Amino acid sequence: MIAIIDYGVGNLFSLKSSLAEIGAEAVVTSDEKVIAECDRIILPGVGAFEDAARKLRESGMAEVVKKEAAAGKPLLGICLGMQLMFDKGYEYGEHEGLGLIHGNVRPIADVIPEGYKIPHIGWNLLKFTKKSPLFKYIKEGDYVYFVHSYYAADCDESVIATTEYGADLTAAAANGNIYGCQFHPEKSGDTGLRLLKAFGEL
Repeated sequence: MIAIIDYGVGNLFSLKSSLAEIGAEAVVTSDEKVIAECDRIILPGVGAFEDAARKLRESGMAEVVKKEAAAGKPLLGICLGMQLMFDKGYEYGEHEGLGLIHGNVRPIADVIPEGYKIPHIGWNLLKFTKKSPLFKYIKEGDYVYFVHSYYAADCDESVIATTEYGADLTAAAANGNIYGCQFHPEKSGDTGLRLLKAFGEL
């Protein structure tokens, strides 16, 4: 069973539908006991870093996620959910993340050329930088769907895939049993479903 963390941020039910499509059992929950009984955890998220980080803490889910990750349970962060796993986010100020992956979340405007639209929205190909079990059923060059204005930076040792949008941006990162995708697997067609399938087998 996969626990999809419900802390008031994110399109949780499209993600649950995608998991159902590949035959994976999932539950949308903020119940610590239910999460403890699940084999894997997904932390979704859309919106602003500060607001999401605050809701994660106030719901009690920040400590639950850190506790389960420390116990070795596979954890996947998606979009803002991935960004929250890093040390800090610099979206309208400086805000504390979960510190599960070292690095910081910075504006893509700092690194992409002038004239590129922000947010970065659309389909971009993946370039693998490290082998990962998360990529068991997908291949380098597969396209996935992004919607973001910020990216994970200062984290070269954890980057497992990048995408090019005027600059090489972090597309996926990992630290042991902790994984993150800047893109949305649940919006990335068959490629996204195959990535979710691989996560369900970790």
